[in-house]
Amino acid sequence: MIYLDNAATSYPKPRGMVAAMEECILKYCGNPGRSGHSMSMRTGEEVYHARKKVAGLFGISRAERLVFTKNTTEALNMGLKGALRAGDHVITTSMEHNSVLRPLKALEKRGVSQSVIRADREGFIKAADIEKAISRDTRLIAVTAASNVTGTKMPLEEIGELARKRGILFLVDGAQGAGSMEIDVKKMHIDMLAFPGHKGLLGPLGTGALYVSPELRLNHIMEGGTGTDSKNRLQPCEFPEGYEAGTINAPAIIGLGYSADFVKKIGPEVIGKYEEELIGWLDQRLEEMDFVTRYGPDSCRKTGISLINIKGIEAEEVTSILSSRYGIAVRGGFHCAGLAHKTIGTWNEGAVRISVGPFNTRKDMENLADAIWEIGRRQGG
Repeated sequence: MIYLDNAATSYPKPRGMVAAMEECILKYCGNPGRSGHSMSMRTGEEVYHARKKVAGLFGISRAERLVFTKNTTEALNMGLKGALRAGDHVITTSMEHNSVLRPLKALEKRGVSQSVIRADREGFIKAADIEKAISRDTRLIAVTAASNVTGTKMPLEEIGELARKRGILFLVDGAQGAGSMEIDVKKMHIDMLAFPGHKGLLGPLGTGALYVSPELRLNHIMEGGTGTDSKNRLQPCEFPEGYEAGTINAPAIIGLGYSADFVKKIGPEVIGKYEEELIGWLDQRLEEMDFVTRYGPDSCRKTGISLINIKGIEAEEVTSILSSRYGIAVRGGFHCAGLAHKTIGTWNEGAVRISVGPFNTRKDMENLADAIWEIGRRQGG
């Protein structure tokens, strides 16, 4: 199988990650922070090291402000619902994933209002358009680092500076940027950063995290055991324990720590540049096919995603043909981001998303391009 669905989850994973998880499970997997015996303490130490490694990728100086979650969706819900109150106003964009748009829709019932800034047909947002939507009640700006549909990169540093000047919180959804583009919470004035462990960081499924600025206090969205202050029935507010209620997935977090270190040694910018070159070559080939419609910007302004349709064939059918006939994995449909598809003009038909990772090769791109050419030529008779 040629795997080109890295925007959903990365594959393959570093072998050392699997070994780190296996060692934990087989040799010392106690419940961290719950007991004083050596297995529990060893697990707690390894989770601490993993937290430091992940935090270091994003310029986070205080690793305890990084809360582990099971995915980006949980992290975004924690940030949005923990920071917003009745009467608050939020500015977001039409390129957001449902992990942002649905929590915000639910928060309307609690008296939180929102403005959705419409992107252009390539998925770009201007900081100036965000500024025009700011009101006296605006508490938060929520923006994706890069679109999961088109790969379009957003001007995070410019938006962050705007938010800082206006005294507004800045939340970034790093699902499609973490691990392949620069994201620095200090440089970009990011107050909350949500990201997955299993995509660009090359970690296991079921991992994610939320960074929360030291200046920001969040309400809890879940209460329970923390291993601290057990006599008190109120949930502790200390980071990270107070926001990681219950037993954490220590083996997966330890595996994520290994993968984060792996990514850091290569460099997110280096990985991003490599993926840009792969997708740029593919886009050039696709532009030569008159039966292919490509959406989104040029490769230098997006992550490693190419979004296409083949004339006369539904996106899901293309996906099925590529898998069954050519052994190529991509994703067709609406990618949990209907509003983004409405923005770029694929609301009715959806599209086929091709997403590369650091383990893909030029040969993978050549095989995919040849397969698309054959599919299109057959359809054309």
